[in-house]
Amino acid sequence: MEYLWAPWRIKYIEKIISSGDESCIFCDKPAENKDAENFILYRGELNFVIMNRFPYNSGHLMVAPYRHVAALDELNGEELNEHYKLVARCNSVLKKIMKPDGFNIGMNIGRVAGAGIDKHIHSHIVSRWNGDTNFMPVIAGTKVVNESLEDTYCKLKGEF
Repeated sequence: MEYLWAPWRIKYIEKIISSGDESCIFCDKPAENKDAENFILYRGELNFVIMNRFPYNSGHLMVAPYRHVAALDELNGEELNEHYKLVARCNSVLKKIMKPDGFNIGMNIGRVAGAGIDKHIHSHIVSRWNGDTNFMPVIAGTKVVNESLEDTYCKLKGEF
């Protein structure tokens, strides 16, 4: 039998189990001013870019407003404008550095729609490559991410 070690996943599992936690990573992480440790790639005036700590693929980025709002229609015009400009910038940076074959870009609004963090609106930008879907998620319920978060952060940080 082969073992696939992913010890960093325990933090995610423990977070899910402890349902009493009311903290918000999109509020807490920017306030800590530990950008490299928290994988914050860029700080705009109203929004920021952060790497997903539990990525679907290498270079899975998220754009979130600093203001804690749950719905897209709660953002003002300036927040929306900067938000989508940053989504486009993430797309450009990932194209240049990661060279994917395509992207999934979108939002999960509300718990029923799949939002893991449903109280703070955010966009996902996920690089996709031909062949990045294999038997692991289907058979083993496991996703293989082929690069460490630290290495991906170092590659992307200079472009922001």
